[in-house]
This record gives sequence, C-alpha cells and structure tokens, in this order.
Amino acid sequence: MELILLKDIDNLGYKNDVVKVKNGFGRNYLIPQGVAVIANATNREKLDKILAEIEAKEAAKTDEYKALAAKLVDQKLLIAVKAGTSGKIFGSVTSVQIAQALQDQLGVEVERKKIILPESIKELGTYTANVAFSKEVSQEIEFELKQD
Repeated sequence: MELILLKDIDNLGYKNDVVKVKNGFGRNYLIPQGVAVIANATNREKLDKILAEIEAKEAAKTDEYKALAAKLVDQKLLIAVKAGTSGKIFGSVTSVQIAQALQDQLGVEVERKKIILPESIKELGTYTANVAFSKEVSQEIEFELKQD
C-alpha cells in the first residue's frame, strides 16, 4: 500500500514523502492516526501542488540562504563543554548545541535539522559541521570544543 505522509515518522519517512507500507500498518495505524493518506491520483495531484509551492518558497529564499552562508565563511565557534581529565566530554555534542552557538556567537538562526554532524563527537578538539540551508546552498562551519 502506498501512502503520503502528513508528518515526519521515525524510520519511515518525512512529511510529503510517498512510502510503501504493509496494508495492516497503513489501514490500522497510519491512516486512523491522521499521519498519512492513501496515495491515489487525487491525493498525488494535491501533493504535487504542495511540493511546487514549497519549492517556490525555497527558491525565493535562496538569496537569503546565500547571505547567511556568507556570514559563516571563515568563522569558528567556541563551545564550552564539561569534560574529564582525559579530554573525553560528558555526553556528546549535538546539532542543538551548535545551533545555539550559531545564534549566540554569530547571530545566525539555523534550524537544528539543517546542521549535519560528521560523527558522534565525544572528545575535546576542533571539528567541522555542514549547515545545509537548502539543496543548493550549504556551508561548512568549524567549531572547537573547550573545557568548561
């Protein structure tokens, strides 16, 4: 059974994705919960219109994204974390902490979903993260973890 997702669902897909699921899962859970609709011709036409509107909005924001990316060029964030004597931090650094540091230090507001970390970061040091503003515009940002 093919369904169009109305919300992001872990391990299945994102909003407006067309996914194929087992009939029982679709009929008994996804559709009654209001998180998906059947991907028939009418709903696919609605989806195409919605995706076209979203793409037009993103295209209009491209210049804004380029300006934000230009602010991030050659910038380095400093993030204070608690760490042990060996340099291993307690917990790990997440995209939420990087988004907060971008906001506080550079005045750039970025959704945490748009920050892509290369790996799980668990030690003090210098790392890079990729900020994907849109499909066309992305910028790498360097950040350093220092002991709090």
